Amino acid sequence: MKPIVIGIMAQERIRERVLAIARGDYKPRPGEPKVWFTSMRSLAEVLSDDNRALLRLIAEARPVSISALAEISGRKPGNLSRTLKTMSRYGIVELERERNQVRPVAKATEFRILAA
Repeated sequence: MKPIVIGIMAQERIRERVLAIARGDYKPRPGEPKVWFTSMRSLAEVLSDDNRALLRLIAEARPVSISALAEISGRKPGNLSRTLKTMSRYGIVELERERNQVRPVAKATEFRILAA
């Protein structure tokens, strides 16, 4: 599993960068962040010690559902579901629908952080 490169930049600068890419004025180089946070605080909330431990647990145990993950992690399903949805929005976790269940898949357990 490759580490995810995460960037930290002010919202306005992220917006300018995205618009420059859309216009074709800027082409991201290999190794540049694809996931962006607006502050270290928001990054710390998503990648807290508990959440990084949860990612390792997902990668190792490969639970078949959020309910199964709640059982092995000791977290409440509602709280766990919210955490996984947040991580999914950042591309850190993938939530795969299989029949009547949602299976969490960790996309990374290691991260490189670049502050701009």
